[in-house]
Amino acid sequence: MTYGDSRIYKKVEVIGTSKQSVEGAIQTAVDRAKKSLDKLSWFEVQEVRGHIDESGKVSEYQVVLKIAFELS
Repeated sequence: MTYGDSRIYKKVEVIGTSKQSVEGAIQTAVDRAKKSLDKLSWFEVQEVRGHIDESGKVSEYQVVLKIAFELS
């Protein structure tokens, strides 16, 4: 398939988490989606949020993503 060919995608919503970073939360979500979906193509960040612990430090990043995969 070449880039100019017509393609159809489906999007699903997933939430990734990471104790280290927003990027880590995104990668966690993509890694997990890859286990059950074929032909992942792109993602959109819908929402970024996190958890703050008792000491006022960020203890977790949460990212809501729309992940698209190509339909065969």
